[in-house]
Amino acid sequence: METPVADALPRKPSLRARVVRHVLLPLALTWLLGTALTVGVAYFFAQKAFDRALLDDAHALASQVRVLPTGLSLELSTSEMSAVLFDQSEQVFFAVLRADGSVLAGHPGLHAPSPEGQARSRFSEIQYQGQTLRSVVLRRREPAPFEVVVAQTMGSRNALLHNVLLYSVVPQVLLLLLLVVWLRRIIGQELRPLAELQRSVDQRDALDLTPVPVSASSRDIEHLGTAINALLARVSHSMQAQREFSGNVAHELRTPLAGIRALAEYGLAQQDPALWREQLQRIGASEARASRLVEQLLALALAEEADAGVQHEPVALDAVVHETVLRYLPRADAAGVDLGVQGLEQPLRVAGNVALIEGVLGNLLDNALRYGRAPQGQASTVTVVLTQQDGEVKLSVIDNGPGLTPQERRHLMQRGVRGVQADRLGQGAGLGLAIVAKFAELMHARFELGDAPSGLGLCATVSFRELASD
Repeated sequence: METPVADALPRKPSLRARVVRHVLLPLALTWLLGTALTVGVAYFFAQKAFDRALLDDAHALASQVRVLPTGLSLELSTSEMSAVLFDQSEQVFFAVLRADGSVLAGHPGLHAPSPEGQARSRFSEIQYQGQTLRSVVLRRREPAPFEVVVAQTMGSRNALLHNVLLYSVVPQVLLLLLLVVWLRRIIGQELRPLAELQRSVDQRDALDLTPVPVSASSRDIEHLGTAINALLARVSHSMQAQREFSGNVAHELRTPLAGIRALAEYGLAQQDPALWREQLQRIGASEARASRLVEQLLALALAEEADAGVQHEPVALDAVVHETVLRYLPRADAAGVDLGVQGLEQPLRVAGNVALIEGVLGNLLDNALRYGRAPQGQASTVTVVLTQQDGEVKLSVIDNGPGLTPQERRHLMQRGVRGVQADRLGQGAGLGLAIVAKFAELMHARFELGDAPSGLGLCATVSFRELASD
């Protein structure tokens, strides 16, 4: 049994988890670093305060040292000594040392590093009677050289450090935990529209291309929802064009294919070679009509697909018209139609697309040669006219055929609608003018049907935006 691809891939963290992690990790590190600096600074100045009190005790003792005829003497009674060195929570030890290091007064064996150079005092930590003490040594040179050593236990200092850590770090950690909970909740609320959008897309049927509802809490999610809906609209438009193309092919090809099959069956049932030749000619004509129909259906489907992708560029309309009319001259001569052009005397440049303009003119000429024949007994003419007017260039195809009523013109602009002449002749699929209208729309041009200037026939006009000639 194969493992699904989704299960085989490593599970990735959610967007909310990634956002929370990327926000909280730097924030926590910064917060903890700030707390450590705060604790360090607070402890440093607290130590300074303790050391200052210890140095004050040393100065108080040094001030009571006198020079007597018998030598140095510490003039403090026991009660006065207790008052000077009183501390309700710590043990305090002292020693007054002569210049030779002998003890003048105090606790024997209490020694600490002396000040170096010209320094008058020095702080250090020492071991005495099995305890770690914070000590200060004060050096005096008057009235005679001596040193005062004062040391005390460090219980208060350690307790202060613990209290600073407890009352600084613990509240910070609690606040950080509250921030984590709050951020996860807020980020979850902000990303909820994204989760709803995901569920809406996941639960949607593959054929459901209606816009998804977007309850955006931010501009980014709103833009994402708009982009998804725009994509669905483009896919829906493409699928609609495909469905219409499939329906048109199925509907329009049924008749010519059935006709070809009937002609072939009739020919096979005959023994006369002349009838075979006649049927083959009819089959060829039917195949040509079917091929023309397929080309029109493909052109219309491509036009539907190309709404957003048509490249507009400057086009030499006179040159395109000249080349297209030359291609249709043999067909016009074979049909006995006088095909002419007017307005090629000067270059005309318009904004459009060469392929689409050729498609427009080709369909208009095809319609005119098929259905724009003059009444019997009169010469048939089809004229392509180029004119300039009010910043526009008009491309017109004029015939002298039966023409169309206003109601017929409106109907023939619709896809799949055939005119009376097409029904009578058994030709066409009702797509030619629909293709012209669509191509004109893609080029931002205007397509109109009207009466010929002479009053007889049809005038089909496409108006383009004129560009200045180089």
